[in-house]
Amino acid sequence: MADGKVVVATIRDVAEAAGVSIATVSRALRGLPSVAPSTRSRVEEVARRLSYVPDPYAARLSSSQGHTILVAVPLPGQWYYAQVMEGVEAVASEQGFDFQLHVVADDRQRRRFIDEVLPQQKRIDGAILVDVPISAGDAELLVKRGNLLVAVGQHVDGVVSIRIDNRMAAHRATMHLVLAGHTRIGLLGGMPDGRSHLSIPGEREEGFKKALDDAGVELDESLVVHGNFSIEGGAEASRELLGRAKPPTAIFALSDEMAVGVMKTARQMKVEIPGALSLVGFDDHEFSSAIGLTTVRQPVVEMGSLAAQALLDAIAGSPWSDDRVVEHQLVVRDTTASI
Repeated sequence: MADGKVVVATIRDVAEAAGVSIATVSRALRGLPSVAPSTRSRVEEVARRLSYVPDPYAARLSSSQGHTILVAVPLPGQWYYAQVMEGVEAVASEQGFDFQLHVVADDRQRRRFIDEVLPQQKRIDGAILVDVPISAGDAELLVKRGNLLVAVGQHVDGVVSIRIDNRMAAHRATMHLVLAGHTRIGLLGGMPDGRSHLSIPGEREEGFKKALDDAGVELDESLVVHGNFSIEGGAEASRELLGRAKPPTAIFALSDEMAVGVMKTARQMKVEIPGALSLVGFDDHEFSSAIGLTTVRQPVVEMGSLAAQALLDAIAGSPWSDDRVVEHQLVVRDTTASI
């Protein structure tokens, strides 16, 4: 009790005291699998000590019907999307909502999702679209039909989006290489297979090119190659670049997976990183710290949490009016050096 008021412990308090994520607390207290027995015991002990009492029915006092939100992602097994879903689950479960996962992996599935899946989901209170692009016209039509939508990563006209400034992030990463003396910089980008409407790769490429222009560095278009946002794609693309008579002295990969592919190829070709080649990735994947990768960090779990809160606020009748652009960070590690 403080100042005569009872201080009620929240799920976040339990997570911080137990040293785990909010999603882990939620799974542990609901008896769900994928929680180690020792972790479950620690969470339960902390919850008892803090007198934390979950109230899974609190949100059901609202006028919503299904108490379920839909989360659409292209590749649920990838780290980025799993992290977003962890943030969504943490907020949704605390407020008594479940979520359903729906895979939208390519343009055909995206069209079906918009035309058939969303209109028929009568027990879904709203949807979070993670890197699922929809046009302004489609968004307007869905909203008119009563669909509540929030986007993550990809900006969607007419829909509140939770994202970073991809242009600025790529500009910052590129300038890091330029200021280290690199003028021949390769870019691994392109469009992920089957997802021709995604704007994020293009935004990052624009940031890269603007940084070169701002620094007075001439762009060599032949150094901009397609890596398909995968380890193998990055390996193949970097093999092409590093095999040239005049290879780049630095590579900016628009995902950490592609950067790992570069490291694989460099090792095979006996190109030393960062001695002969500097390398920057994007995302700050969980493996990036272990391999010493310089990369752009985006707060992925936080983006999922914010998206869930924005959607739940909309369900409660208090929709957010603007996008939420969260901060990114350039994390400098061992794969970049001056020349």
